[in-house]
Amino acid sequence: MNEKIRVGFVKLGNIGTSTMLDLMLDERAEREDVDFRVVTSGPQMTEENGREVSKKVLDFDPNLILTASPNPTTPGPSAAREVLEDVDVPCIVIGDAPGAKISEELEEKGFGYIFINADAMIGARREFLDPVEMALFNSYLIKTLAVTGALSAVQEEVDLTISKIKEDERYLPQLIVDRDKSIDVAEFENPYAKTKAMAAFEIASKVADLTFEGCFKIQESEKYIPIVGSAHEMMRVAAKLSDEAREIEKGENSVLRKPHYDDGSILRKRKFLASPE
Repeated sequence: MNEKIRVGFVKLGNIGTSTMLDLMLDERAEREDVDFRVVTSGPQMTEENGREVSKKVLDFDPNLILTASPNPTTPGPSAAREVLEDVDVPCIVIGDAPGAKISEELEEKGFGYIFINADAMIGARREFLDPVEMALFNSYLIKTLAVTGALSAVQEEVDLTISKIKEDERYLPQLIVDRDKSIDVAEFENPYAKTKAMAAFEIASKVADLTFEGCFKIQESEKYIPIVGSAHEMMRVAAKLSDEAREIEKGENSVLRKPHYDDGSILRKRKFLASPE
């Protein structure tokens, strides 16, 4: 396939990965091999939202479709997949840990999937979550996903899918991004940096347990407010550990950078003043 690969993104609601999903594939906005379109329902993810945005992305005539949402088992993301499952276009479902419950169903219906364990649910209680707290949580989350290798794991799988389409081949990932996969992709050279990143990933992975408890299990506000607040403190600590891990690698001039070339190929470098190859 010589023409540009058309990649359509369907975003329902928000997870940390979906915020960065399209940007990770063309970080300098200079790729010549891919065109992108993003269709989103914003923060809302009803069944109607799911159907509408999925139908809209098909207007782009995509060669690849990526759908991203919290908890892909819920009605909105499920409705989106119903629209897309009979379309002869490779489709990858991207979500957080609850998506793993439908991995076999997705395989049977011909979808690829990437579920990120550390992409934790936010503490969505009105008494606690305002726009500032929401922005701070996502900033902590994105830093943690970036440094620990989780975002890179997603980006590499999507890039591999695109490269296969160029070769007129079909590839769909079936991946759970757990601690070991994430840290392996990050390729830390310093063992202390690796240890801090592992701790950060594990902490972030546990955040959803508390936010789920505070948002859905506990009804008394005097109990659920501290619970969701503690979850956000955990995410802040995860981001701090992630920052410390990267600073260790920077101090040894060994940060791994993997920029895209204009044709979509991925280059590598370690030394700060070196050119990627």
